[in-house]
Amino acid sequence: MIPRLTLTILLLAASSSLYSAEQKPNILFILADDLGWADTTLYGHTSLYETPNLERLATRGMTFNRAYTASPLCSPTRSSILTGLHPARTGLTTPNCHKPEIVLQSIAAEKAPSDKKLTQLTNVTRLDTKYETLAERFKAEGYTTAHFGKWHLGSEPYSPLEHGFDTDSPHHPGPGPAGSYVAPWKFKDFDEAYPGEHIEDRMGDEIVTFLEEHQDEPFFLNYWQFSVHGPFNAKQEYIDRHRDRIDPDDEQRSPTYAAMMQSLDENVGKVLDAVDRLGLTDNTIIIFSSDNGGNMYNEVDGTTPTANRPLRGGKGNNWDGGTRVPGIVIWPGQIEAGSRSDELITSTDFYPTLLDMLDLSPSPNQSFDGISITPALKGEALDRDAIFTYFPHSTGVPDTLPPSVAIYQGDWKLFRFFHDGPDGNHRHELYNLIEDIGESNDVATQHPERVAALSAKLDSFETTTGAVTPRYNPAYLPTNPLLTELGFKVGKDTQLSIKEGKLILKALDQNAQTSLTLKDPAEPGDLELKLTFTSSAKGRIDLRWSEKGVTPLYFNTRLIHSKPYPASTETSVSLPLSARASVISFRIDFMQSAGTVRIEQIELLRKGKSEQNWKFTD
Repeated sequence: MIPRLTLTILLLAASSSLYSAEQKPNILFILADDLGWADTTLYGHTSLYETPNLERLATRGMTFNRAYTASPLCSPTRSSILTGLHPARTGLTTPNCHKPEIVLQSIAAEKAPSDKKLTQLTNVTRLDTKYETLAERFKAEGYTTAHFGKWHLGSEPYSPLEHGFDTDSPHHPGPGPAGSYVAPWKFKDFDEAYPGEHIEDRMGDEIVTFLEEHQDEPFFLNYWQFSVHGPFNAKQEYIDRHRDRIDPDDEQRSPTYAAMMQSLDENVGKVLDAVDRLGLTDNTIIIFSSDNGGNMYNEVDGTTPTANRPLRGGKGNNWDGGTRVPGIVIWPGQIEAGSRSDELITSTDFYPTLLDMLDLSPSPNQSFDGISITPALKGEALDRDAIFTYFPHSTGVPDTLPPSVAIYQGDWKLFRFFHDGPDGNHRHELYNLIEDIGESNDVATQHPERVAALSAKLDSFETTTGAVTPRYNPAYLPTNPLLTELGFKVGKDTQLSIKEGKLILKALDQNAQTSLTLKDPAEPGDLELKLTFTSSAKGRIDLRWSEKGVTPLYFNTRLIHSKPYPASTETSVSLPLSARASVISFRIDFMQSAGTVRIEQIELLRKGKSEQNWKFTD
């Protein structure tokens, strides 16, 4: 008789996976970079970009009409795929992972310049190795793991090799291909195989070799394409081909971008051909998606790289144009070929879904912010409440948004703009995405109960994930339009205002600082900047200026100091300077202890005569 404990262990072992060692399915995860929802022929919104191999993928599996990323930028989304955790939880919310500073925890600053409504967040710059990645989990399950293409989650000791991948090519930590898509490249220790080689062609060839070498063992393969991120270049013969196909009235009219799309799609086809040729088709799960929406703010061929219409916004925005992406899942024998789904899915779902596909449980103490979407893959409805996109920054790109988080529930999307309302309260906007796919009609005032209910869920999301959100700046002063008109901008640790005919600088820490951009650049030569002011503390003035065509531009090439000035006494200080080129701006620092400076007048003189004059009238 078998002891009960032993029998239990045997039963658990027998049922721990749907697959035996010989049957374990391969996993191929293809992730495009900056590929928008309207950039493929999957959804009927482009006539210029040709994506026959993406359509080939779609005929084998399920295409998701409402697939989203957790962030509108690349590194946060990539981290969410590998960990199943939301960027709000990990703090990795910006694509700064190629920068040299290593930051593993996000912190909200307590103060900011007085023209900033919100304080800034420190940016996590590496995917912390404390998180168990998909690669680590599948490696523990006996899979060979490989990463090809873009990473952008950190260099050693945060590269793919430290996150569970056996192979990494070209082992590049940057945000895009090194230097160019077309060789000669600038990848370290990774030379082109032949002159003019395209990096996507090379990645495709490397993956084919990997598949040939590992066809007899289960593998987890990341093919994270560099395409279609900048720099914007492509094979010349492809650009020439698409140039004759351009409709000048279509917002998608870049032949270079169309050529980049062609290379992206061709190499998906190359990899798919190898899977078929090697007899791996029926035992390979394939996922295809993108890390964020299409790029609308760079320039190529005299236009933007792409357009996300009918969606609003693009990469770097929490509008749907920045977070809605193509999504295809192939699961042989389980998914109806050529099917489509309207279920909401997001990038944090892939980790728990892959575990569910293989009948694997999370590791001890492991949890996810996403859910398994296997019911949707089988044509059923998902039992899910909502998904979230989180971007506590503002990029300044076209259609830019304040730092925000958004919740999607059913047909509805609610934005929360952090501390953007009266008295530092959050501001909300509500959209019905079925009736208003372009997010042009905010209906928050018509549905106050829905706003309140969704807002409460946003509160819970922020609390549950431990999201570090921007703080309301206690020193914030709305910018006086006259300041902007005159060219003044607040400096570090300073409040700037105009009151009773004076420019008021209040030092919040030690020094009071402002910058001044000249509407009319001052011609080169000997000049004199004269300031008439009263300060509550004694100190001196440091004056920097920038000259047209002289780099670096930001006030750090020329500096002069004034003599000390007294406290509580009206004082005139003249600062002579010699400009080699036209002066375009000044930075004025009152080097003193915390206090208030009241400036009555600023004059720019040449040979004792006033050339420009600034007075301050409310």
